[in-house]
Amino acid sequence: MAFLDDTPRARRKPSLTPMIDVVFLLLVFFMLASRFGMDQVLPLPLASQSGGGYRGAPRLVDVLPGAVKLNGVEMSPEALVAALAELAPAPEDAVILRGQEGAALQRLVDLAMRLRAAGHLKLVLVE
Repeated sequence: MAFLDDTPRARRKPSLTPMIDVVFLLLVFFMLASRFGMDQVLPLPLASQSGGGYRGAPRLVDVLPGAVKLNGVEMSPEALVAALAELAPAPEDAVILRGQEGAALQRLVDLAMRLRAAGHLKLVLVE
């Protein structure tokens, strides 16, 4: 009785399907578990929450694709901060921001951050 078979067997290739499944599961896990960017919240009061009426000189800032206008007068963002300091001396004075068609949202956010850094804390965003 010969139980040993000396015939050479063809070598079997390992299946890659389980490894690919594990890689895809890890990829999905890390995509869902990671944060792609730090979100920042801009506290903008709604028009109905501002309370009381609008007082003082008009302070309407139009954000255009290539320019910034204060009350219809085009100026640079640096000049805008100086001009708003004259029109809104108190931090509780509202400044109205209005994005025009074609203007990037990031441009509006950058301008809002610049105004907040200059001391204008009450920014109202209108459509």
